[in-house]
Amino acid sequence: MTRPTIARPQTVQANGITLSYTDAGSGPLVVMVMGTGSPGRVWHAHQQPALIKAGYRVVTFDNRGIAPSSECVSGFTLADMVADTAALIEHLGGPALVVGTSLGARIAQELTLSRPDLVVAAVMLATYGRPTPMLEAVSAGERELFDKNITLPDSYHAALTAHLNLSPHTLADDRSARDWLDIIGFSGQIRSAGVRAQLALHDREQNRLAAYRAISRPCLVVGFADDRTLPAYLAKEVAEAIPGAEHRVVERAGHYGYIEQPDEVNDLIVEFISRHR
Repeated sequence: MTRPTIARPQTVQANGITLSYTDAGSGPLVVMVMGTGSPGRVWHAHQQPALIKAGYRVVTFDNRGIAPSSECVSGFTLADMVADTAALIEHLGGPALVVGTSLGARIAQELTLSRPDLVVAAVMLATYGRPTPMLEAVSAGERELFDKNITLPDSYHAALTAHLNLSPHTLADDRSARDWLDIIGFSGQIRSAGVRAQLALHDREQNRLAAYRAISRPCLVVGFADDRTLPAYLAKEVAEAIPGAEHRVVERAGHYGYIEQPDEVNDLIVEFISRHR
């Protein structure tokens, strides 16, 4: 069956909730897992088209907490999100090549560890394997802003988001900086209860590096050199923990490196999965 390059969202009942996903292209199955607060369609700007062109069936989805998937506002665990991804892959007829970024990379790591039968190989972008004082402080601040119903001025929110997630090289170009501030400002500030439930996950982080020594599937771990949110050394720690994992660093890229340097990131993903498809 040939799937369209642009696919309409579908829904499936999986792991006791509703998951919204898109399914496009044909070939070996790639399932892409997005990070905190972001919908699966973020992958559609760069990674989905490149993977379809390279001959893959690409599925992106909205994690629980992100509507129209179930928001699960009463709370959930990382294990729940891993089980969601596993159930979706089973529904799709897996196993799958799995690509995740940030929280999505953490999900990919835990899935590869707990359900290796569903993972052919995994790519983790901007990932981490343990909490740090800075991660805990930023996460606590984000939760407090939500709980106290504090909305930052839009211009300041855009500037802060850009500073935390983009490379200084990107922001050093005035035109590029203005474009990014406009894009972030237009996107607005996420205030949903589902995203608040995702933020709560970071209050229960554990050091999982020792556990990752038991991962047996091929893995590529990619850090972004200018990532202020999840510094590149955290990705290196994950790569060093996983036996045989490959490690790469993308220069001139912040936490949104897959958007800032999409060609290099896409090349890394396609080259790696082509050896393990």
